Amino acid sequence: MRASPAVSSPLASPPPERSSVSANREPAQQHSVSVAGVAVREDGRVLVIRRADNGRWEPPGGVLERDEAIEEGVRREVYEETGIKVHVERLTGVYKNMTLGVVALVFRCSPAGGHERLSDESTAVTWLALDEVMTRMSEAYSVRIADALTDDLAPHIRTHDGRNLTVPDCY
Repeated sequence: MRASPAVSSPLASPPPERSSVSANREPAQQHSVSVAGVAVREDGRVLVIRRADNGRWEPPGGVLERDEAIEEGVRREVYEETGIKVHVERLTGVYKNMTLGVVALVFRCSPAGGHERLSDESTAVTWLALDEVMTRMSEAYSVRIADALTDDLAPHIRTHDGRNLTVPDCY
């Protein structure tokens, strides 16, 4: 029995590669997704770090790995940067850095063990009261902690330029 000749079919050919550039449009912008955990102790103090790369105070967090679940990323980032293990409780905010194209998902957490320690990414790890947070952090980061301390059920959605909150242009 002879094999039948291969038949070319449009269904058998691979789909064309997608281009990130549409006709008459700019290239599609890429975004990075980061996660942060606002760990809150029973006394209301929150866990923060002073970043090694820029000296700024922020809640611990970083880039979400492509192959990890969101809550797993929160736990990993907080532990890597501080030595503190956390229970992730709820999403409290979505924040977009309009300058860098980073979308941050911020979660309220509770401490679940471990001991404070420094890492390659932090030069200080401490627990601060809200008034201390407001004096040490730029608005773009202090608002994340203030939002996490509210009892609001829905997450806050905000934009910033890396330091200050911004109001997006309306279309």
